Formats: sequence, C-alpha cells, structure tokens
Amino acid sequence: MERSAENRRDRMVQHTIADRGVRDPAVLEAMRSVPRERFVAEVQSRHAYEDHPLPIGCGQTISQPFIVALMAEAASIRPGAHVLEVGTGSGYGAAVLARLAGHVVTIERHAELAERAAAVLRELGFDNVEVVTGDGTLGWPDGAPYDAVVVTAAAQEVPPPLLDQLADDGRLVIPVGRWGRSQELVCLHRRGEDIDEVDLGGVAFVPLVPDHDGD
Repeated sequence: MERSAENRRDRMVQHTIADRGVRDPAVLEAMRSVPRERFVAEVQSRHAYEDHPLPIGCGQTISQPFIVALMAEAASIRPGAHVLEVGTGSGYGAAVLARLAGHVVTIERHAELAERAAAVLRELGFDNVEVVTGDGTLGWPDGAPYDAVVVTAAAQEVPPPLLDQLADDGRLVIPVGRWGRSQELVCLHRRGEDIDEVDLGGVAFVPLVPDHDGD
C-alpha cells in the first residue's frame, strides 16, 4: 500500500505538476516527499493524488496539488527561510513549505482544523512547523518578519498586516478576489519600499475571513 501511494505521488508530480510548468527541483522534491493521503480523511485517501481540492471539514478544503506547488515555487523559498502560511487547513501545504524552509508558522482560524493538522504534522516528524490559531488577516506579528508569506484563502484585497510582516526581498503569494467570482493568484515581491506584482493566473479558493467581522 505504501509503495502504491509512493507511485501515485510520483505520477502526480510528473503529470499534474512538472508537465504543467512547475520547474523548481526543490519544490518538485518536496511535493514528491509529502504523503498527501495522511492529510485527508480515510474515505478520501483514494483521491489524494488527483489534482483537485478535497473537503477537510469546517467548510474548508485541501488545495489541489498543482496550486500548492505553484504557490510554493512563486514564493521562492530558500533553505533556512522563515515562512508564514495563512490558512493551515489540513496541514498539507505547511508540510510542503517545511521541506523548503527552515521554519514555518502556519495560522488557522478553526481550532479543530489547527489541532488536527498539528497532530498529523507531529506524527510525520515536521518539527520545524508551528501551528497557531488566530485571525489570518492579521498575520502573526510575533514571528515577523517573514521571508515568504503564502495565503491559502482568497482576500478581496491584500491585508496590509501581511505586507507589513514581509521581510525585504520577501514574497507574498495570495489569491485576490471575491468567493464564487473571479480570483487571481498574485505574487507581491518587496524591494525596499517598492512592491512588484506578478499575476499567476485564475484560481478558486475559499474566502479569507477576518474573525473580527464575526463571520
């Protein structure tokens, strides 16, 4: 069974990620090394290596593998980097980022998901991931600045605290747009006081909800 999952993971990386344009060898190896089936419910495990989102509870999803890889590549994470992920969800994205970075802080507004993700990450030996519960639109200032910030939910506009917590030469990768409408994945690259923006294409994410709005 384990070998079968490994084979499916290899096929996923080749056909749904590398063949579609993700070229960073470190990202491809990270995607190849993280067992996605461990981050979904057992009933969903046979679909773990299909290239689409899967439900994980609390109205949230685990992102499709191609998008996880695309965002990780866009973030340009170097060995030893300090990374913030907004929207822990299942913990899968944090695991991929942890293969690339020195340390990952991942924030989740749903305590149930945060606890479950932390348990799986702990079981798999990801000791360089810190899972916290809170309002992702505010980032996590206690750990700032970050070399990269990766956001796994769509904001109507980029939350200023996330840019404020980005280190010089850091990158913020975030879907922007309304839920159920057109969204664009963008990468914002800080260069001193300047911010360069690159559009990475259309996406569909669940909304980034601020806790202080009471939703």
